[in-house]
Amino acid sequence: MTRAQSWTLLAAIVASGIVFLDSTVVNLALKRIGQELPTPTSLGLLEAQAYIGSGYLAVLAALLIIAGALADRYGRRRLFIIGLIAFGVISILCGLAPTIETLIVARLLQGAAGAILVPGSLAIITASFDGPVRARAFGLWASATSAVTLLGPIIGGLLVDNLSWRLAFLINGPLVGVALWSAIRHVEESRDTEATGHFDWLGSVVGALAIGGLTVGAIRGQESQWADGTAWISLGIGALSLLLFPVLMAIRPQPLVPLSLFRNREFAAINLATFLIYGALYVSFSYTALLYQGTLGYTATGAAIIGLPAGILIATLSARIGALTSRFGTRIFLVVGPLIVAAGQLWLARIPASSTPWIADLGRPASLIPPLDSLIDVLPANVAFGAGMAMVVAPLTSTLMGSIPGRFSGLGSAINNALSRVGQPLIFALIFVAITSSFYSTLAARVPGLNPADPAVRAAIVPLNPPRPGTPEIQVEAARIASVDAFRVAALVSAGLLIGGAATSAFGIRSRSGKASPFELARAEDGGTGGTASVEGPAGRG
Repeated sequence: MTRAQSWTLLAAIVASGIVFLDSTVVNLALKRIGQELPTPTSLGLLEAQAYIGSGYLAVLAALLIIAGALADRYGRRRLFIIGLIAFGVISILCGLAPTIETLIVARLLQGAAGAILVPGSLAIITASFDGPVRARAFGLWASATSAVTLLGPIIGGLLVDNLSWRLAFLINGPLVGVALWSAIRHVEESRDTEATGHFDWLGSVVGALAIGGLTVGAIRGQESQWADGTAWISLGIGALSLLLFPVLMAIRPQPLVPLSLFRNREFAAINLATFLIYGALYVSFSYTALLYQGTLGYTATGAAIIGLPAGILIATLSARIGALTSRFGTRIFLVVGPLIVAAGQLWLARIPASSTPWIADLGRPASLIPPLDSLIDVLPANVAFGAGMAMVVAPLTSTLMGSIPGRFSGLGSAINNALSRVGQPLIFALIFVAITSSFYSTLAARVPGLNPADPAVRAAIVPLNPPRPGTPEIQVEAARIASVDAFRVAALVSAGLLIGGAATSAFGIRSRSGKASPFELARAEDGGTGGTASVEGPAGRG
């Protein structure tokens, strides 16, 4: 790897990292934001906090495909630099926001800027690296972004608790500065030189409505327990747009998303596998956190420490796995990895309601010794999660970017990211219905005379959460058992989705042990461009 390539990789890692960081760190700041900023008159505080957190994710998901296609057409380096500048400026606006309304608007704009950076990062790596070096670069990218995901909540907690929630946004300033300098000095321009005609703005609008509508609908539905009409309207708009989108793509002269991409078996398979695997992981992350703290009684510190092995394994092994794909191909890792994670989910599904929680407290050193139940019931699942996902992240990225022509690298990355982001809340929302049904059925069976349809009961006793103070002990114990039973549904569904992802990889991905994909071979024969994505010389090497 050359010096310029190292700086290019750093720019891509930092750009992806700040987008991921702002999707996790800010959630930890929502409570403090609500306390320090004036409550908006037009929105309730809870709704405003939802817009700050979920609004960012919805806009990010909705605009990914548009941003990826624009980068391919008008220059990946150019769009990447624009995205960095926009993200940095808007992050400062977020950090200086005087009101919640201002912060909401800034967060929505921040999501739009983030949509430029996510597909642009992978497209730049694809254009700048080839062969085994590219596999290693994807591995390093996976390790670094996993480390950011691991450290994000820790960084956010420290900033919010000890300094100010505003620093959760302002910290992006110096990070953007590093990435911007690296991009200007070392990233080479690349674009789709075969693109002709006008950009497909109509397809862009319909695609954004499809992804955005489904994402907003799923998020709003889950937050309101499907009592909000806005959720159903958003889902309807998203579903209709999704049905219209492929029809429109088939008749447009220069479609936003050429349907020919999906005739490539490998591209279609890796996107389906992504949808299944990351949907399963989102369910696992969300409900496992609730199980540990809301049901079993873990402290936040105990839950964080018991989860550390998973993050450490992903961060340390991903780069090594990425390098190994050049020898063994990607399919073996994309089959074995999800199966290992699924085994961990099945192990977690057997957790008993009587499992002893880890009441860890940094102020009490003796409490930092985990109980035996934590080591038996929880730790093996977390180790399986880390080991399995270390086998998935880099090979999945390598397979995706190797399955498409270089001219569509930005678009291909954006499609994959959009599918993973819309799949997460959709699958979560569907499982939420099953979990709620299981929980209240078990609760009614264990507490004679209790009416689970009573709004007062549903307000006092919520799945995977501790009942309100003053709830009778018999109901508290029944709720604990019902929550564990409900979690078991989520764990089993998560395992099933992971097995489905492994099966999709097994039958849809070719094993190319040590061999380049057809598009990589074409790129090599054509001097690095594959005849499709030009690289326009050094961009100011230092």
